Amino acid sequence: MNAPLSDLPGFMLIIGVSLLLALGACGYGDSKPVATANSPDNLAKASPPKRVREPAVAGLFYPADAKRLSATLDRLLTGAEAQPLGKLRALVCPHAGYEYSGPTAAFGYKQLAGRDVRTILLMAPSHYALFDGVSVLDADAYKTPLGLVPVSPKSAELANVKPFRLEPRGGVRRPPWSGQSPKKPGPREEDTPETWEHSGEVQVPFLQKTLTNFSLVSLVFGQVEPKAVAEGLANHLDEQTVLIASSDLSHYHPYDQAKALDTGCVKAVCDLDLARLKNAEACGIGPIQTLVHLAKMKGWQTKLLDYRNSGDTAGDKSGVVGYAAIAFFEPNGGAQGEAMATGVSPPQAAFNDAERKQLLALARRALEASVKTGKLPEPDIRNFPPSFVLPRGSFVTLTKHGQLRGCIGNITPRLPLYQAIMENARAAALNDYRFEPVKPAELGELEIEVSVLTEPKPLSFNSPDDLLAKLRPNVDGVILKLGFQSATFLPQVWEKIPDKVAFLDQLALKAGASRGAWREAGTKVEVYQVEAFEEAKAH
Repeated sequence: MNAPLSDLPGFMLIIGVSLLLALGACGYGDSKPVATANSPDNLAKASPPKRVREPAVAGLFYPADAKRLSATLDRLLTGAEAQPLGKLRALVCPHAGYEYSGPTAAFGYKQLAGRDVRTILLMAPSHYALFDGVSVLDADAYKTPLGLVPVSPKSAELANVKPFRLEPRGGVRRPPWSGQSPKKPGPREEDTPETWEHSGEVQVPFLQKTLTNFSLVSLVFGQVEPKAVAEGLANHLDEQTVLIASSDLSHYHPYDQAKALDTGCVKAVCDLDLARLKNAEACGIGPIQTLVHLAKMKGWQTKLLDYRNSGDTAGDKSGVVGYAAIAFFEPNGGAQGEAMATGVSPPQAAFNDAERKQLLALARRALEASVKTGKLPEPDIRNFPPSFVLPRGSFVTLTKHGQLRGCIGNITPRLPLYQAIMENARAAALNDYRFEPVKPAELGELEIEVSVLTEPKPLSFNSPDDLLAKLRPNVDGVILKLGFQSATFLPQVWEKIPDKVAFLDQLALKAGASRGAWREAGTKVEVYQVEAFEEAKAH
């Protein structure tokens, strides 16, 4: 549930707005409104958009003059640093006035520069509207002083998926600063969650500065379960889509107390710990929780890019507001990820301890039932986390007194994860051609290891030596494709074959080719990462 609406009854969320404005948390940086400049039109002039989302907080949260805004963004982005990330999938960025949170937001948007991003899914919390679900902007373009951004066709697609809905009318309490806004208000009953919302709007100029040729999906969160939002978004994320979760952190605590609260919140986000996030203080907790759900589904990693608060940027430390920029990324995505890959540590855990034990228990039940009866049990999936019901590649490995007793899996996602693990547990026990089927008397002697795979990605290389340079021992599983022949080794195999040449030679032999066949023209390689956990370490 969206924090501002759940923490405060009804429309009491806007009480104390003068304090908000003064601190720049959900307020603005300029003390006086600045007249809106004429906006350059970045869309095709031959077919101007008919419906435009006009800026509501230009001159309040950020400069209204295009030249001044551009210079402000240039200054902020120059002060930020690009980080060695893989394929960027999402960002958490703050939404206060630029003089307060702009330096931190710039660290997030610096990571977008130079990337091929065509769609931005912007997730913003509602500060002024009370409604159910997620509001989807119903417009053709989104306007700031820097010009127009086209609204993505994905907006119409999402509007037909629960819990999303086209902008609901009514239920909006206009903010006290609406009279200073450059937007010309219409009838109050026509206001929507988008009309006055600043938390999404302040992100758009940063996007215009760091990206070219992109379109926008603007989402405003009402009262909604983040898990349901993540499930609705999961099938609408392609390789050129990035999500932005707009959120500030703790509000109006003394400096040291705020830092302690914010540190706990940031750590929970970076650990993908939904349980700890329930008690975190962040006005955009709904969008943040949605990202964490998606990260657990997709196997994304996280990295804190910058943290500071309004005491650091504005000086008054008596009651501050916290800001963080956090990146979510695939550990080895595309050419940029490969160039930065050397020395990258294994992927961050996508499953917490309780979820690991639950998956191992599923594998154990499937193992014992299939060996004793030949049939798989029927699990109760009603309380499974969303990561269990999405298709994922997986392997189940059985060992007996430290020796391999069976290993079967699937690289390509075909079945929901829980079902794939159960099927692979049965197959490892009964259908691994290298071993006799497991007997009931052996069940107490077997240990189970579950490996969950990220989706394989092609690894580009221009020579055998380049291939060797880009392989990451103990991080990447490798799929070697030699014409019609192919084979894979899990990352765990690096422990037994740490030499890269020997590793590829053995993989070529496994594929039915000769040693060194991987050096020949036409060789293709895909890599993936694995989160592996075993019974012996799960208790």
